[in-house]
Amino acid sequence: MARNLRAALGADGINIPHAKALELVAASLGFADWNTAAARLKGNAPGGGCFTGCHPIIRIFDVAKAREFYCDFLGFSVVFEHRHAEDLPLYMAVERAGVQLHLSEHHNDASPGSNAFIPTTKLRAFHRELSEKRYAFNRPDLEKLPWGLQMQVHDPFGNRLRFCEQGA
Repeated sequence: MARNLRAALGADGINIPHAKALELVAASLGFADWNTAAARLKGNAPGGGCFTGCHPIIRIFDVAKAREFYCDFLGFSVVFEHRHAEDLPLYMAVERAGVQLHLSEHHNDASPGSNAFIPTTKLRAFHRELSEKRYAFNRPDLEKLPWGLQMQVHDPFGNRLRFCEQGA
């Protein structure tokens, strides 16, 4: 989180030391300082383990259409691509702003028509960015819901991504 914060601020020309970013993250999580946050967050899960993220696997059927939607339209970048052999299905990861999605042509990896909920900040700006692209197959709207402001997009394979700014 501190690394992402520094990167976001750096993009706006604001440079802060890593230690300051850690303190800001701790404060945003409701802790007095980073040392307290680190101690309280370690081993929070049963057995001492802790979750470090979640990467939904989304079923795709056409690599070119997947790239057009996820990279060109949504602005994700390819993190990795893997095929066991050149003539076998693709498994790839795309990432944007700290969210990584795994896209798979493998028939047992995911069900078509899945739904991913993605907590988001600055949703209106993201919506404006997508609207300006004038993508022929998707013109998402913003929807005010009891849990926040939401924008839902549908990929070419029947999957839905729900970007939500909670509390907005």
